[in-house]
Amino acid sequence: MQIGIGLPNQVRNVTASALPRWAARAEEAGFSTLATTGRYAYPSVSDTVALAASAGATTTIGLLSAVLLAPTWPGALLAKEIAGIDGIAGGRLTLGIGVGSREDEFTVPGHELHGRGARLESDLATYREIWAGEPVGNGPNPAVPSGTRQVPILFGGYSARALGRMVRWGEGYIGGSLPPHMTAPTFEAAKRAWREAGRQGAPKLVVLAYFALGDTEAGRANIQDFYRLAPKEIADNAVLHTTPETIERSITQYTDLGIDEIIFVPATDDLDEVTRLADLAT
Repeated sequence: MQIGIGLPNQVRNVTASALPRWAARAEEAGFSTLATTGRYAYPSVSDTVALAASAGATTTIGLLSAVLLAPTWPGALLAKEIAGIDGIAGGRLTLGIGVGSREDEFTVPGHELHGRGARLESDLATYREIWAGEPVGNGPNPAVPSGTRQVPILFGGYSARALGRMVRWGEGYIGGSLPPHMTAPTFEAAKRAWREAGRQGAPKLVVLAYFALGDTEAGRANIQDFYRLAPKEIADNAVLHTTPETIERSITQYTDLGIDEIIFVPATDDLDEVTRLADLAT
């Protein structure tokens, strides 16, 4: 199983200038992937900005949005942003998306919480068209440079609809920062949906897990703050790893479940957390 690390872009009042340094250190430490966590109505740095900064600060590590709330964006605009980041990164980006559930995240007129699932279905087709270089608007020009690739997509979420989108449009599934006994059934459902849809091979399975190895109290407070308005079943069960033993246990448990990659998401923006985690997990 591969071991990735999150960027602290979602930490309240994160020091934005630290993100490129975090990315470079994570690559040096040997992590497989750098991942962002997305929210709009929160004092943080957006996925696209954090990923673009990381693309410019690194050369080999994978990049992943885990997950970006796609229906909060106009589809064509997001497709161009993602293509640009992937181009800067030399084809290292995977787009991880979900539909979202907090009404305050949906701030763009015409992109409200209601109808977000249907909009995403339409937007997924738009992404593919734009990345294929088809003309946009009423003019002759594409939105992206020639040679733009079809960026691979992973889906997060807890509904059958999320798994349906995964098998139609995606390459795999991202599970949330919940205990293994809560995430395991959804991973099994993802594999089953993949087989039943006649997809070849197996879906890529990624799981998220929060950690705070330095200032654990600050980490715990940050997680509680981040999930203050989240659905109760998620807020009450979000897991924060604070010891080497819990880190190692999660790696073992998810390896046994056949998960391809675990992303340890930082609960603080202390740059030394990269080294602390690397000493245990890489």
